[in-house]
Amino acid sequence: MAISAAQVKELRDQTGAGMMDCKAALTETNGDIEAAIDWLRTKGLSKAAKKADRVAAEGLIGVATGDGKAVMVEVNSETDFVARNADFQALVAGIAEAALSTDGSIAAINAAKMPSGDKTVEEAISNAIATIGENMTLRRAAEVAVSPGVVASYVHNAVAPNLGKIGVLVGVQSSGDAEKVSALGRQVAMHVAAAAPLAVREDEVDPAVVERERAIFIEQARESGKPDSIIEKMVEGRIRKFHQEVVLLSQAFVVDTEKTVAEALKAAEDGATIEVTEFVVFRLGEGVEKQESDFAAEVAAAAGS
Repeated sequence: MAISAAQVKELRDQTGAGMMDCKAALTETNGDIEAAIDWLRTKGLSKAAKKADRVAAEGLIGVATGDGKAVMVEVNSETDFVARNADFQALVAGIAEAALSTDGSIAAINAAKMPSGDKTVEEAISNAIATIGENMTLRRAAEVAVSPGVVASYVHNAVAPNLGKIGVLVGVQSSGDAEKVSALGRQVAMHVAAAAPLAVREDEVDPAVVERERAIFIEQARESGKPDSIIEKMVEGRIRKFHQEVVLLSQAFVVDTEKTVAEALKAAEDGATIEVTEFVVFRLGEGVEKQESDFAAEVAAAAGS
């Protein structure tokens, strides 16, 4: 099949591989972007495949915390200009606060009353659209609760308290000193934002993700020409390393890289165990395609017409 320049550009944007390598990968995989990413990784031409590199949306992540519970919402707008608007920031903060009294579902949050006034969240968003003149939507929400313990939070690139582009919630279960547990939990939340783990524990990693990595490692090992018995050991070693890189408790703690996160939690215990139950990360615009116009291409096309 014919491979378009747009397909080559998309693959290059995601992988950082050369244009000719991207074209070859797409040709080999009949234009399948995901398969082409794996092909490039197998050949050692791409280190990672991050969909987030090509997706974007404007707006803000908002976080609100309560006793043993926290919620996080993502409210999207059309432009970053609106995200810097004080009224929009107040709207997102209010939606996060309103979400604390719900089960965390979008339907329940939309029906909840805003902290100030009698309007529901849905009505407040509609009013903001009419006032600001730009489309907005409550895209997603998450809730984390623990007992006993705390839910720590961290907002990266904060434009105002608990409002920013990346939000993290971490459930930390412990009967220990709440202030100390909270401080440690915030450090873990900062670690999650920086290290991007896939799961808390090894057995919680998506099996499909592990099998995809295994398939890539097998193909890479086979190209070495080594016998199957050696290849099997090589692959298992790579899988162990993969788990160390993506499992939260196995990662080197960003606050003290001499320890893993699990070791840091253990070292902080003072008569009471400290356990991370779960974490949630929202990166603004993750998974939302943002259409971009190629101005130069449009001008060239117009000139040729």
